[in-house]
Amino acid sequence: MKRIVLFASGSGSNVENIVHYFQDNSEVTIAAVFTNKSDAKVLDRCKMLKISALHFNRTSFYDTDCLLDILKGMKPDLIVLAGFLWKIPEKLVQSFPNKIVNIHPALLPKYGGKGMYGMNVHNAVKANNELETGITIHFVNENYDEGAIIRQEKTQIAPKDSADDIAKKIHELEYKHFPKVIDQILHG
Repeated sequence: MKRIVLFASGSGSNVENIVHYFQDNSEVTIAAVFTNKSDAKVLDRCKMLKISALHFNRTSFYDTDCLLDILKGMKPDLIVLAGFLWKIPEKLVQSFPNKIVNIHPALLPKYGGKGMYGMNVHNAVKANNELETGITIHFVNENYDEGAIIRQEKTQIAPKDSADDIAKKIHELEYKHFPKVIDQILHG
């Protein structure tokens, strides 16, 4: 049985999509969802989906080994960042080498780094009159959005597209490709 642990900071739409993708797969289980926000909508989704969820604070994430010890005890085959906004501490990266995966809403290395998430990315893409954008699924290292790229998927941008239109196109790519890539990583 392959075990996935998900991290999310927001609504959890990618979490729900991943859970649904694997729900009938007897070889994969979603062990838990971790969030850094006590009021994150992902907690409501987890309750509805009957998935264990844990809220943690900055101290337990960065300053102690509390969360690291919990993760080690869970023995995840993969840790998936599905809309998680904090930088992953080096001790976590070193404890789970090539086992932490992130999805970024742009074609890295463009529009990556601290503060580049969600609508911040889509607004920047629109402001720069890009003709295409996409998603990047990558391994996590010690730096924001600089880990080895696993896969990128592109979409075209029409001149009339707003930042909200771009966001919708990105969400479609995320929902279509992220679970499949996770599955491929788990099964070599």
